[in-house]
Amino acid sequence: MNNEPELLAEGLGWAEGPAVLSDGRVCFVETYRSQVSVWERGKGVSRYSYTAGGPNSCVVGTAGAMYVCQNGGTTGPWRADEMVTPSIQVIEKEGSKAQIICSEIEGIKFNGPNDLVFGKNGKLYFTDPGTYRPNDPQPSYLFELSPDGSGRLLAKLSPPTFPNGIAIEADGSVVWAESYTGMVRRLNPDNLQITDICKLPGDKPVADGMAVAADGRLFVTTVNGGGIDVINKDGSYDQFLKLGVIPTNCVFSGADLYMTDAGVLADSSDPSMGGQLWLLRDVTEGLGTWPGSINL
Repeated sequence: MNNEPELLAEGLGWAEGPAVLSDGRVCFVETYRSQVSVWERGKGVSRYSYTAGGPNSCVVGTAGAMYVCQNGGTTGPWRADEMVTPSIQVIEKEGSKAQIICSEIEGIKFNGPNDLVFGKNGKLYFTDPGTYRPNDPQPSYLFELSPDGSGRLLAKLSPPTFPNGIAIEADGSVVWAESYTGMVRRLNPDNLQITDICKLPGDKPVADGMAVAADGRLFVTTVNGGGIDVINKDGSYDQFLKLGVIPTNCVFSGADLYMTDAGVLADSSDPSMGGQLWLLRDVTEGLGTWPGSINL
């Protein structure tokens, strides 16, 4: 990879959780604007759907649907004008308002779902760390939502670790990055066994999003790292890709890698519109994602 990063968009309100549509456009959430936005080359950024609250990530579903992690309306001390129930939402089609499809599983009400991904088995996996507050953490959960709408608690991480970005490996294993610990971990969804992959380098790395390459490497963003740490499947360190200012999440489209960037830390009750969307071309072939559907 020798190409320079390309800045695709700026002036974004805490950009997170990118997803690539079938027509090549890139969707991502703007938490401070309470919406899913869409970028198209030659046309820039526009609203894809209003979600209210604080959308934290989005993933492509089937039949034109989009699924969203809704944290309720928070980013650090910021609060949305229209707070909503922490939940998983669905956007049935572009332009329609997001609707809540799930706000609790096994009697556990969500604190603030953060990131989500469909597995190749059609199930939706997501993290629920609540609000980011290291000195007074909320419980940390991993959940699974089946196509028929039934759900399962996969893990309650104790002490709370703030499981953030989540992805699925080729064999169906669930991998995620933890903001409080800087750890990257793996769960076998069949026996629910958890193993540690690695701890990210640096002084107290605040891990955020992640994507999986076809060769099994994990591309992990850290909001205080200024780029992407690349980790081999066995947990050994591969390389660092310098990119952006406050990297939040990334997604592959073929061999290209899109990355959202918050621009500034979320340490104010006032929204910041310093976010960006980046593109790195010809990085490596991505594993790709699987669309799915939750039918309630």
